[in-house]
Amino acid sequence: MALKQISSNKCFEGFQKVFEHDSAELKCKMKFGIYLPPKAETGKCPVLYWLSGLTCTEQNFITKAAFQQAAAQHGLIVVAPDTSPRGCNIEGEDESWDFGTGAGFYVDATEDPWKTNYRMYSYIKDELPKLINANFPTDPERMSIFGHSMGGHGALILALKNPGKYKSVSAFAPICNPIQCQWGKKALGGYLGPDASKWEAYDATQLVKSYSGARLDILIDQGKDDQFLSAGQLLPDNFIAACTERKIPVVFRLQQGYDHSYYFIASFINDHIKHHAKYLNA
Repeated sequence: MALKQISSNKCFEGFQKVFEHDSAELKCKMKFGIYLPPKAETGKCPVLYWLSGLTCTEQNFITKAAFQQAAAQHGLIVVAPDTSPRGCNIEGEDESWDFGTGAGFYVDATEDPWKTNYRMYSYIKDELPKLINANFPTDPERMSIFGHSMGGHGALILALKNPGKYKSVSAFAPICNPIQCQWGKKALGGYLGPDASKWEAYDATQLVKSYSGARLDILIDQGKDDQFLSAGQLLPDNFIAACTERKIPVVFRLQQGYDHSYYFIASFINDHIKHHAKYLNA
């Protein structure tokens, strides 16, 4: 699968790059950001996947999160894909900011007209890692995942649905219980149809109730002044209650005064990189 390099910038002795490729899964051109630490020039490195939130592209994280220094120090390759297929010419794909373009929700759609292209779950789980492992100096056995908001939801469900695939998982302000919030109902209803029982396969709070895989050590940071927390879109309490019941370790940190923005992410990104490095470099 051919990769086309879009940009390359030296950063903390490594390189922040952006590539484009034709996705077989999504049937469109997709971009991803990849940070290659200095260590990647001499040996194989673990890979940390970042999933961004609503309206984002591959650019938001790589330009705003200030993660590269910590990634360089810990020798981690960090991959930041786009959040949804682009330019598929589906009627209605650009009508709203929380559905369609920029809002793939990390599910495999089953409804027309979305099911042909909107297969972000399989893209992140299978196609992208294969592409990364084939083209970069990775250690395929050492892989972790994290994300923000809709991407935090994506990271949690991917870790919970694929026990043992990811060494660790963390999230910033994740959408924890999408079957119970307006964002989730709109997206899951649109992509998966009206039968709400089908939505549960992509809901972290539901998935954790039946999780029986390898031990997962989950880290979640949530801004206390996050407007979407108070609006009932994120529902972390439901997820924490389900984890507690199942005795699944979760560190939940409510950060005083922080909102939903990348200023919040940049403030705690080093803690998350360190969290993943502990497992990836073990």
